[in-house]
Amino acid sequence: MAIIRPFKAIRPARDKANLVASRSYLTYSEETIKEKLDHNPYTFLHIINPDYNTNTKVTGIAKFKLVKEKFNQFISDGILKKDDVESYYIYQKNNQLNTFTGIIGAASVKDYLNNKIKKHEQTLTKREKMFRNYLDATGFNAEPILLSHEPNNEIKNILYKYTNTRSEYEFTTTNKSLHKLWLIHKISDIKTITNAFKTIKNLYIADGHHRCASSALLSKNKNSELSNYFMSYLIDEKQLNILNFNRLIKHLNGLTAIELLDKIKEKYTVTHKKENIYSPTLKNEISMYLNSTWYSLIATQQEYTSTATSLDPSILSKNILAPLLNIIDERTDKNISFLDGTMPLTEIKNKVDSGEYAVAFMLKPISITAIKKVADNNEIMPPKSTYVEPKLRSGLTIYPIE
Repeated sequence: MAIIRPFKAIRPARDKANLVASRSYLTYSEETIKEKLDHNPYTFLHIINPDYNTNTKVTGIAKFKLVKEKFNQFISDGILKKDDVESYYIYQKNNQLNTFTGIIGAASVKDYLNNKIKKHEQTLTKREKMFRNYLDATGFNAEPILLSHEPNNEIKNILYKYTNTRSEYEFTTTNKSLHKLWLIHKISDIKTITNAFKTIKNLYIADGHHRCASSALLSKNKNSELSNYFMSYLIDEKQLNILNFNRLIKHLNGLTAIELLDKIKEKYTVTHKKENIYSPTLKNEISMYLNSTWYSLIATQQEYTSTATSLDPSILSKNILAPLLNIIDERTDKNISFLDGTMPLTEIKNKVDSGEYAVAFMLKPISITAIKKVADNNEIMPPKSTYVEPKLRSGLTIYPIE
């Protein structure tokens, strides 16, 4: 039984929603952030960069307090406002290739702690505490955690009912994505949604493991009703677009290309490919770009101790990255880079051809079935195993913690 509840969101005025909402600031280059901060006084990026255009840059708690001041200024200026009644929010994103439609609501920290909200990724204690401090100091969360759930007809009917009406927000962003938001504050519909989630046994974190863990930490310290929940975007698992992460390595650990190939052949069936670009499709297959040549690598039969160790990222780490290329900790090693599946393989090829990287490994996307099995077994995937869409906008709905 999943505990989901409505909340009173703080959100942009209708005529400023397209100006306020932003991608995660981590996805912007410094040049792009500067351009947006210089030319858009309403962007949410101003809130999380409150010391922009000041002589003194601050960090830690001091910066978090400035974030809160800027946030309160946006409210006092009427850019943001708090809803009068508790609501659910339907958010839809159409990026031409996919349409994602789900419900923004508050998920229970208790469900997370009781493993009803399941995880498949290891979190770093340092990052958990940092974001916990951020939430505590600012008093709000502006980016929903992406949670997937099994298909549910009652939820599907509610989504259909509202998405066939006029939306509260409708705008298109420069990446050609169409964004829409509907408000659900009719009591009977709220009850339908809440009760529908009660019939769902488990939810699965698709994106936002650190933010989820940080919210749980905050709840232990704050122990307020609002802090016992965290803002989530709940979506049918069949709608998720799960892409791969490819690996690029800066060196061959002292090996020549021929020596590396010979060692790889001990664990893989290696086939030279004549294609200009080669992407893996077969079971246990990855592709490799090395010395201006594409290869198919198919792992030979071996025993796996768990679902997680049977996945391509784990097999690659065990057979090649750790023993041959000395990439022991993929989370911290500066000689490995991860590029998600939205990047064309031609760009990865160019990065190797230019000498920026020595070798690249291309992996297949991992299925939602495998992800759920890993989570159900309390296993952990290697870092950067999945790139999951939709990626959500910050500042469109904001969850107040105090």
